[in-house]
Amino acid sequence: MGTTKGNYKKAEEYFDRAGKKFDMKDFIGAIVDYTKAIELNPELAEAYNNRGLAKANLKNFTGAIEDYTRAIELDSKFSEAFNNRGLAKASLGDYEEAISDFSQAIELNPNYKNAIVNLGAAQGRLKDYDGLIADFTQIIEANPEDSRAYYNRGLTKSHLDDYEGAVSDFSQAIELDSDFGEAYFNRGAVKLLMLEDKDGGLNDLTKAGELGCVDAYEVIKKYCGKISG
Repeated sequence: MGTTKGNYKKAEEYFDRAGKKFDMKDFIGAIVDYTKAIELNPELAEAYNNRGLAKANLKNFTGAIEDYTRAIELDSKFSEAFNNRGLAKASLGDYEEAISDFSQAIELNPNYKNAIVNLGAAQGRLKDYDGLIADFTQIIEANPEDSRAYYNRGLTKSHLDDYEGAVSDFSQAIELDSDFGEAYFNRGAVKLLMLEDKDGGLNDLTKAGELGCVDAYEVIKKYCGKISG
């Protein structure tokens, strides 16, 4: 029992030191100390949240999301962790998921002004297709291997009726991830329904179905006969 209390006390010491390093913008040092605090007290939700903040400041948004998620698993009413996870998801261009997190933060704390502002910004971004394309392009420039960013940019281009551009982005996503069923599905749907490329569309939709996108077969069944006339 004494050892456990000792661990918790030591964890608090690392936690406090990490906070000071964070305030001095020593984010790497803060991550090291938050990690030590977590090793000594794995139930310390705030340490996961704060380590996520440090990772986010280093542009490691995926790692930040993992930490925020763990904080939420430990404390399901941790409104700040929901808000922070929403910000990280928005930074990756995943505005729909960000909106879900901001909404949950507000549900837990109806007076959470930052979450309310962030929710409005994310909702506006979803309707700002040109802005979304700029966001996804920036993500791609920073990480050219990000298949999801190409896919999301392709979806956005399709909303702007830029079907050739959408197909190009879906193709790049598939090149980076040959098992990306959703990319095959959307590329096939655009080819079939918007570009009158029946053969190309059917090939993509069939591949999407093989990869687990069952809706692909429904699209083939619904539209193939109509287009073949």
